Amino acid sequence: MPLLEPEPDALRPGAASRTDGPSHDRVPDRRATGTPEPLRSELTALLGADKVLTKVSDLVKYASDASPYRFVPQVVVVPEDIDDVSAVLSYAHGKGREVVFRAAGTSLNGQAQGEDILVDVRKHWSGVEVLGDGERARIGPGTTVVRANVTLARFGRVLGPDPASAIACTVGGVVANNAPGMTAGTTRNSYRTVASLTFVLPSGTVVDTAAEDADEQLAHAEPALCEGLLALKREIEADRDLVARIRAKYEIKNTNGYRLDAFLDGAMPVQILRGLMVGSEGTFGFISEIVFDTLPLHRHTSTALLFFPSLPAAAAAVPLFNAAGALAVELMDGNTLRASVSVQGVPADWAGLPKSTTALLVEFRAPDQTAQERYEEAAAAALEGLELVAPVASVTNAFTRDAKAIGGYWKARKAFVTAVGGARPSGTTLITEDFAVPPGRLAEACQALLDLQTRHGFDTAVAGHAAHGNLHFLLAFDAAVPSDVERYAAFMDEFCRLTVERFDGSLKAEHATGRNIAPFLELEWGPQATELMWRTKQLIDPDGVLAPRIVLDRDPKAHLRGLKTIPRVEPIADPCIECGFCEPTCPSEDLTTTPRQRIVLRREMMRQPDGSPVEDGLVEAYGYDAVDTCAGDSTCSIACPVGIDTGALMKDFRHARHSPREERAAAFAAKNFKAVEASARLAVAAADRIGDRLLTAVTRTARRAVRPDLVPEWLPRIPGAAARRLPRTPRVDAAAVYYPACVNRIFGGPGDLSLAQAVVAVSTRAGRPVWIPEDVAGTCCATIWHSKGYDAGNRIMANRIVEAAWGWTAGGRLPLIVDASSCTLGIAHEVVPYLTPDNRELHRELTVVDSIVWAADELLPRLTVRRTIGSAVLHPTCSMQHLGDEAQLRAVAEACADEVVVPDDAGCCAFAGDRGMLHKELTESATRKEAAEVLSRSFDAHLSANRMCEVGMDHATGRGYYSVLLELERATRPVAPGTGMGTDTGAAPDTSTGTGTGTGTGTGTGTGTGTAPRNPTA
Repeated sequence: MPLLEPEPDALRPGAASRTDGPSHDRVPDRRATGTPEPLRSELTALLGADKVLTKVSDLVKYASDASPYRFVPQVVVVPEDIDDVSAVLSYAHGKGREVVFRAAGTSLNGQAQGEDILVDVRKHWSGVEVLGDGERARIGPGTTVVRANVTLARFGRVLGPDPASAIACTVGGVVANNAPGMTAGTTRNSYRTVASLTFVLPSGTVVDTAAEDADEQLAHAEPALCEGLLALKREIEADRDLVARIRAKYEIKNTNGYRLDAFLDGAMPVQILRGLMVGSEGTFGFISEIVFDTLPLHRHTSTALLFFPSLPAAAAAVPLFNAAGALAVELMDGNTLRASVSVQGVPADWAGLPKSTTALLVEFRAPDQTAQERYEEAAAAALEGLELVAPVASVTNAFTRDAKAIGGYWKARKAFVTAVGGARPSGTTLITEDFAVPPGRLAEACQALLDLQTRHGFDTAVAGHAAHGNLHFLLAFDAAVPSDVERYAAFMDEFCRLTVERFDGSLKAEHATGRNIAPFLELEWGPQATELMWRTKQLIDPDGVLAPRIVLDRDPKAHLRGLKTIPRVEPIADPCIECGFCEPTCPSEDLTTTPRQRIVLRREMMRQPDGSPVEDGLVEAYGYDAVDTCAGDSTCSIACPVGIDTGALMKDFRHARHSPREERAAAFAAKNFKAVEASARLAVAAADRIGDRLLTAVTRTARRAVRPDLVPEWLPRIPGAAARRLPRTPRVDAAAVYYPACVNRIFGGPGDLSLAQAVVAVSTRAGRPVWIPEDVAGTCCATIWHSKGYDAGNRIMANRIVEAAWGWTAGGRLPLIVDASSCTLGIAHEVVPYLTPDNRELHRELTVVDSIVWAADELLPRLTVRRTIGSAVLHPTCSMQHLGDEAQLRAVAEACADEVVVPDDAGCCAFAGDRGMLHKELTESATRKEAAEVLSRSFDAHLSANRMCEVGMDHATGRGYYSVLLELERATRPVAPGTGMGTDTGAAPDTSTGTGTGTGTGTGTGTGTGTAPRNPTA
């Protein structure tokens, strides 16, 4: 064991934190060893150990999704291709086992949970291929809807389905549930816009519905299936009343049960199967590829958030906006609006809205300005005579074209489930219901729902797609209390009868049947149609291998089985409803755990009795899987609608694992950082002479002897040492104070010109000179200590830098320019909780500006660009996401390059200071997709805004990343006599020699080459 291996018990919940005691639904002790034999060894032999997850922590982290249910699988399989999927299905057939497919796990009804073999079809199944001019797109099922639309937007196209969970939900899940979202209704959903599918049937047969001979191939491979499908088609078409009933059921949104209209719309078996697969919830096969017919992306948008005195009053106005041509009419009740104040950007005064207040989010989208003006005239006419209210100051009740305002409205609407769920009482389970009625009866249905919730003692929150008669509401109850479960059961019985018998509505409009509506399927569809669904399932999956009990279940109380308790955890994470919105942004998503899974594992520890075998297994794995491999970038808090910062929680756990000796050592380093900084710079300089191979060997040995999370591993491409002295700058007439971050004082750049020299040069050139204080050595933004959970050292350095900055800036009269985005974030925001009261007052007077923002806002308007490069690829850092500086990064890059590309899969590189050296596998996993995009073509420059992130991307891609400010200095450097001005053939941060390709200006004309002066301030 390494000398300083942390004590795992430091992560074990204490007795005081287990306020609820052992839970009835805790994982039993017999599951502590993980996947049982022979299942473990047989699947490992079949697929390979890297594709089979068997630890108890693996099983627990996959046991929860966004639904109120929880089922622990026996094993988790991560297939890489169709052959792997077919092998798993063949194995399950032969062994009599069950298989459930899971992608994003954002389903709200338990569709992504299984009790036997769970197959993760997200990790290796993403990708977007645009076909033609964007009219179609071939998409992998593990691709998020947002990711697909990012690519399509460049072609002026968009997918039809647009669920509120688009940031996290995958295209495969959207198709499998036929989830339409805000605007899709019944005409833009997956059933209507999927052009073709490739899928694997339970038997292992692969079907590509686009193949010209698809029916011939299917008839050869599955003759009984083809005959059975055609027989069912004939039977349905022979019954006029049944045909009429099926058609009527899909006049409004309906995802309950199987798409029986597929038998009416498809002429041949493959066409029928294509329709049946949509909305089948993984019970008919695995969808491995989808080709969508895309839709035009209309960019001219007019939107209003209109406030009404009551829910029925708002609902009554919906037909007016439908008639005016609105694409979206979204409803939010008072509970939803008030809960949304937890979402960043939502007006705080919404908290004071009367409970009865209800808002409609109305949006028109047009292809051009003329059409937009026509829509706005129709909208104005619809507004006349409406009973609108303005209970708080922020309410305008007016249409706007402002993109920021519109984005804020939609952010509040899309946060419905998470914001309301985050505000629920601690320890309660959240149920999300979803139903539809004929749009003309929406107001009546709203009043009936209010009456129903009052009778059963629920204070629900209501929102939905009012244009389509589709409402969602949330219920919170304690699944550990039998009387609460009985109250929920009684509510569901009456709600389902109300929806079907009074309104002839859909019990599931877009969330699909799932576990909580399966017992009520026959209530809605009747015995004849329901029996046809059972026969269809028997025909396609005769052995019942795929997803049993998820769509069809004869148990009338099936919706009460597996309801999960929600034990209380640390306050920062307790509001989590396990929605999964955080997962796509997490750097460790494909390596160990996600933020949701870190919280899920913590909750299971709380369910367990102290010292149970299951708890032992979870605690043992948690150190590496959750704490060590968290990049700490906190982008999860950006994705989370209620701002849960799991990164901060992991830093707290790092602190908990520190020994008193480690804390003292970290504090000593902070107190003596000037010497530490100088020593680090000398060590880096010495490393240049020693060589990568020897240093890698030495550091690997030290990591084994001491502790992998304390000793970084030396990696190739680590930059050399920075110059010992910073540029000399006068304080007189300085427009700002320039603070070179310690990372830029220790590590050098890629060429002869340092970043500090470049910042000084371009600022002087623009007539906005900066001053570097002579005593910056020994100061730091404190992120070094903050990211590792060293509280004492963090406190020392946080107070030191604020006191110094206040003095440097003359009490905040000058802005403080910081040349590393993570350090800007640290000084501007992250130091605050660690400051003394006096220093918090000083901090309020500081203006901390990132050097990229300084360059974009202050320098660019005053600079002349004299040469550009052809193309540049950008890596926006995670700190820039927090700061909102990405647009400025792009603006600076666009001044320097003719073409600027931000990879669609750009995200946190996870290098995180030195975490990429402590756990290089984290950076390699986090950057895999972005690196593939970068390497798919050549670029003249690879630019970013943080030295260690640049090192991380160097490691990931083998390309040389450097600061965009170095390129800006080069682009604006005065032209030497005889040197042409134009477009360079490539970036060269390590040399000032460029090749002009345009017509020269000033003293030189024509095409020529020359050497620019070395003096950067010339």
